[in-house]
Amino acid sequence: MTKIIWLNGAFGAGKTQTAYELHRRLENSFVYDPENIGFFFNQNLPSELKKKDFQDYEMWREFNRKTIKYIVENHDGTIIVPMTITDISYFEEITGNLESEKIELHKFVLSASKEVIESRLKKRLERKNSWGFKQIDRCITSLADEAFGEKIETDYLSIDGVVEIIAAKANLVLKEDNRSHLKRRIDRIKTQIKHIR
Repeated sequence: MTKIIWLNGAFGAGKTQTAYELHRRLENSFVYDPENIGFFFNQNLPSELKKKDFQDYEMWREFNRKTIKYIVENHDGTIIVPMTITDISYFEEITGNLESEKIELHKFVLSASKEVIESRLKKRLERKNSWGFKQIDRCITSLADEAFGEKIETDYLSIDGVVEIIAAKANLVLKEDNRSHLKRRIDRIKTQIKHIR
């Protein structure tokens, strides 16, 4: 049966790395990134139609909901969605509609202190005036709402530890990870480079 794992959290909370580690350790899993649709809109609309935040496009929310639903109906496996959404009405517009279709959806918020998030963003070579830095306070405040999902405190957890917690809570069977420490490190660096925006 297809399951959706939605990973929410501040920029720098570890969503992308967690998503791809889950993907590596789950049979028939797929990482779906709603952000790509936002970039598409911003690159393919006249400047006067562009919005500051692509989540404000109603069509972004509708397109992602319909696409996720289509994948669920045609893919036998786990869909992992790493996406920060802090507007509860937007979040429920997507996830509530999916849940109303009786789709199994597990919602998690990867949480971390402001200091830890800042440290992680700096390791990604982000500066104080970057989008991620500017959103920290908003994300921490908004995502404290339990409606966004079950909170996982990540300050003192490794990516592997977060993956194992999610798997246990969502009843997912992980493949054994036989990679060396070096290979795991290389895989994560590749993921980080691939998702530099």
